[in-house]
Amino acid sequence: MTAPERIELSVGVEGMTCASCVNRIERFLRKADGVSEANVNLATERATVSVDPAVAGRAEVEAAIEAAGYDVRPEAAASASGELSLDSVDPDADMRAREMRELGVKAVVSIGVAIGIMLVMFWPGGLDMPMAEQNWLLLIPATFVQFWAGGVFLRNAARQARHHTVSMDTLVAMGTLAAWGYSVVVTVAPALVIEAGIEPVTYYDSAAMIIGLILAGRWMEARAKSQASGAVGALVGLQARTARLVRDDGDIDVRVEQVRPGDLVRVRPGEKVPVDGVITSGGSVVDESMLTGEPIPAARGEGDQVIGATINGSGSFVMRATQVGRDSVLGQIVRMVRDAQGSKAPIQRVADRVTEWFVPLVIALSAITFVAWLLLGPEPALTFALVSAISVLIVACPCAMGLATPTAVMVGTGRAAETGVLIRGGAALEEAGRVDAVIFDKTGTLTAGRPEVAGVRPTAAWTADEVVALAAAVERGSEHPLGAAVLAEADRRGLKLDDASDFESNAGLGVRAIVADRDVLVGGDALMAAQAVDTTDAARGTAADAETSRSTVFVAVDGSLAGSIDIDDPIKDGAAAAVAELQAAGISVRLLSGDNAAAAAAVARRVGIEEVSAGLLPGDKAAHVAGLQSEGHVVAMVGDGINDAPALAQADVGIAIGTGTDVAMEASDVTLVGGDPRLVGSAIRLSRGTLSVIRQNLVWAFGYNVLLIPIAMGLLYPLLGLRLDPVLAAAAMAFSSVSVVLNSLRLRRFDARPAPA
Repeated sequence: MTAPERIELSVGVEGMTCASCVNRIERFLRKADGVSEANVNLATERATVSVDPAVAGRAEVEAAIEAAGYDVRPEAAASASGELSLDSVDPDADMRAREMRELGVKAVVSIGVAIGIMLVMFWPGGLDMPMAEQNWLLLIPATFVQFWAGGVFLRNAARQARHHTVSMDTLVAMGTLAAWGYSVVVTVAPALVIEAGIEPVTYYDSAAMIIGLILAGRWMEARAKSQASGAVGALVGLQARTARLVRDDGDIDVRVEQVRPGDLVRVRPGEKVPVDGVITSGGSVVDESMLTGEPIPAARGEGDQVIGATINGSGSFVMRATQVGRDSVLGQIVRMVRDAQGSKAPIQRVADRVTEWFVPLVIALSAITFVAWLLLGPEPALTFALVSAISVLIVACPCAMGLATPTAVMVGTGRAAETGVLIRGGAALEEAGRVDAVIFDKTGTLTAGRPEVAGVRPTAAWTADEVVALAAAVERGSEHPLGAAVLAEADRRGLKLDDASDFESNAGLGVRAIVADRDVLVGGDALMAAQAVDTTDAARGTAADAETSRSTVFVAVDGSLAGSIDIDDPIKDGAAAAVAELQAAGISVRLLSGDNAAAAAAVARRVGIEEVSAGLLPGDKAAHVAGLQSEGHVVAMVGDGINDAPALAQADVGIAIGTGTDVAMEASDVTLVGGDPRLVGSAIRLSRGTLSVIRQNLVWAFGYNVLLIPIAMGLLYPLLGLRLDPVLAAAAMAFSSVSVVLNSLRLRRFDARPAPA
C-alpha cells in the first residue's frame, strides 16, 4: 500500500500575540523540508500544515514552530472511541479556559495595584512621609506586577529576541520596562535625576496600569473569541447523551460514545436519534430540521436511513448503527465547520504584508520620538521624551490587524452552519461573497430529486412490464435518481428482475448492461443517437409533455427501441423563490441539464429562469462554467450528482446540495445541508455580510494605527498642546483589539435563514 501524497497536521501554538507572529511561524514552517503549505490562525491559535509523510511529520512541524520562537501546545489525548465531544473537536478548549482565568486574575490584580499606587501618589496630602520613602514603598507592588503579571510579555519578548525577531509582546515589554526602570532609577538614585534638572517623578502607576489594561484587553479578546467559536460547541450539544442498546437479555442504556457500528438501538417517541443508522423494524416521523431546515417531520420506516441528533416523533423503531462519533453526519459537519473556522481568507494577505514590517517600524518610530523630543522638546525634556516614546510603543496594535479577518471568518462560518450552509474555508467564503452568476443543475437541485414514473410507452413488440423490468435490471447498478424511479416502479408492479452483467455507466448519457443475454441500453436521446437507435416515433409521443417537467428515458434492446418511460420529478417548493431572490440581488441565473430540452425548458419557465442549456454531458457543464468565467463572471455552480462534479470543481464556488452524492460534496466549496435551493441565497448573503465586516475591521485596524501613532509621537503637541498618556495609549490599544472581535460577533445575529415557504 502506498503512503498518501500529503497529510494535514493541526498543531496548537502558544505565545502568539499579533499578525507578525503568524507571519513568522508560517515563514519558518514553509521553509521546513516536506511542508507544502502552512496556515496559522491567530484566532484559533493553531497551525494547519500540509506535509509529505515520507519527509516530515509532527516532530518536524513542532521543531519549525519552536525554531520560530514559539511553543507548541500539548495535545489532548484522542478519544479511542472516536467520541464526538467538544474536547475532540476543540482540543485546546480546556487550556484556553485556564489561560483566560489566569489573564483575568492578573488583570484585576494589576489594575488594583495601579489604582492603589495612584491613590498614594495623588491623594490630597499624600502619605505622611517624604517622597523618597514613598517611592521605596511603591517599588515593591510595582515590581511585583511588572514581573508577575507582566512576566508573560517579558518572557515572550526575550524568547523572540533570542530568535532575532520582535512582536507585540516586544513593544509592551519595552514600554513597561522603560517606565518601571526609569522609576527605579528615580527611587534608588534620586540625586542623579535632581542634578540633571529633572523632577524625580516615578511612573510605577503607568507601568502597572498598562500591564493591567493590556491583560484585561486580552481577557476580553479571549472571551470574545470563545464566543466566536461557539458554533462548534452548539453543534456538539445537539447530539444525544445516551442510547438504548437492544440485547438478548433486554435493553440497556449506555452513553452514546459506547455505541459501535452494527449495534441495534431502540429509539422511543420523543427521543433524539443517538447515532446514524438504518431502521430495521418499526417506523415513525422524524424531525430533521436541525439538518435540513424543513419544519415538517419526514416519515421513516424499515430500510430508511436516520441521522443522529434528529428528533423522533410519536413512533418507535429499532435501528442498526452505521456511523458513530466523528464519522457521523453531525461529526462531519462539526469537522467541516472547525476546519473552516481555522482557515485563512485571501483578503487577509493585506494585513499580512503590513505586519511583516509593522513592529520593527514602531520600534524605530519610538526611538526617533525619544531622540527628537530629548533634543528639541520642552523641559523636562527627558521625561517628555520618555513618556512619548513609551506611548508610541504601547499604542501601536498589530493585534487588531491579525484578528480582523480570522474572527469574522470564525463567526461567519459558524453562523452559516447554524443556517444549514457548510462553507469549507475562508477562501470559499470570500469567493461566495463575490458571486455574480449562479448556475443550477435541474434534477435534485431545482426538482425534488425523488422522481416517479408517470407513464410507460412500449413499442409494438414489447409490453410495459417488459420495458420496465429490463430498464430496472440495468438501473440496479446506477445511483441516478431517474434509475431509482424505474426501480421503484418495477417494485410497485411486482416484477422479477433478471441479473445484469457487464454494467457500463456513461455519465450524463445513460447506462448499459447485458440482461438475459441481451444488450440493453437505458438513457436519453443523446445515448440512443450515439448508438444509432431510432427514437423518432417515441419522440413524437413526448411532444405533448413539452409544457411539463417530465423526462423521457428510452430503453433499447440489441440496438432496437423497446419503449420509453416518462418520469416526472416535481419542482421543489422553494425553487422559484430561490431564483427570484438571486435575480433581485443582481445575480444572473442559468439552468444547465443533461435532460432533454423540453423538460429542462419547462422547469426553467416554472422557476423563472430564462437562460437554459439542455442535453449536456458533464464536460459540457464544466465548459459552460469556464465560458462565463472567461467573460469576467464569478460563477457559482449548484448541483447534486456525479455528473455535476466537473462543473462544481470548475466553478469559482461549487455548491453541493446536501441530499446529493458524496462525490458532488467532495468537489464543492459549499454544502447546503438538506435540499432547499433558497440556501444558495443564504450562503451568498452571509458571505457578503462577512466580507463587509472584514473590510470594516481592516479599515478600523489600519485607521487606528495611522491616527494614533502620530498623536503618540507628539506631532499635535506644537499645534494643540495634545499628548497621549501611556495609560490612555494602553486603554486604546486594548480597545482596538476588542472592538474588532466585537464587530465580528455582530455576525452571530445575521439572519440568513430562508423565509417559510
